[in-house]
Amino acid sequence: MPVIDVTHDIDARTLTITAEFAAPRARVWQIYADPRQLERIWGPPSHPATFVDHDFTPGGRVTYFMTGPDGQKFSGYWIIDSIDEPRGFAFRDGFADDDFNPVESLPVSVNEYTFAEKDAGTVATYLSRYDSAEALEKVLEMGVVEGASGAIDQIDVFLAG
Repeated sequence: MPVIDVTHDIDARTLTITAEFAAPRARVWQIYADPRQLERIWGPPSHPATFVDHDFTPGGRVTYFMTGPDGQKFSGYWIIDSIDEPRGFAFRDGFADDDFNPVESLPVSVNEYTFAEKDAGTVATYLSRYDSAEALEKVLEMGVVEGASGAIDQIDVFLAG
C-alpha cells in the first residue's frame, strides 16, 4: 500500500498523509495534471470521480463529482494557488452543490501536495490545513482519512496497469 503515514494535529489544524509510489516523480505528477488519469484515483474506490472542469493553472478552477454506489453524487472544487511541475502544487479544496457552487457550511482546506524523488520512486506528501480545529474535526468525522487513503492507495495499481 502506498500510504505509509497519516497524522493529524488538531492544534495546528493539519492533516498530513505520506505515501510512496514505485514510479518516477514526473509520472506521478501526470496523474494530477490529466483529468482522465485523475478520475482513476480521486475519491475512494466506492465513489469514483468525474472531472468536469480541469484548469490546472495558477488561479484555475477544477470541478468534479464523486458517485456513490447508490448513485448519489458528491461535488467538489479546487482553486489552484500555485504549480511547481513536477514538484507539487497548492490549492483550496471545498465541497460544492450540484452546480459546483461552494457549500459555505462545509470546511474548505488549503492543500500542498509535494512530490520528492526517492531512489527510483516518489514520496508524496499531502498536507491539508483547515481554518479551525472544528473544521478539521468535522472532516475527520466525515471519513476524510479513510477516503483519502483509499484514493491514494489506488495510485500504484493504476501506474502498474
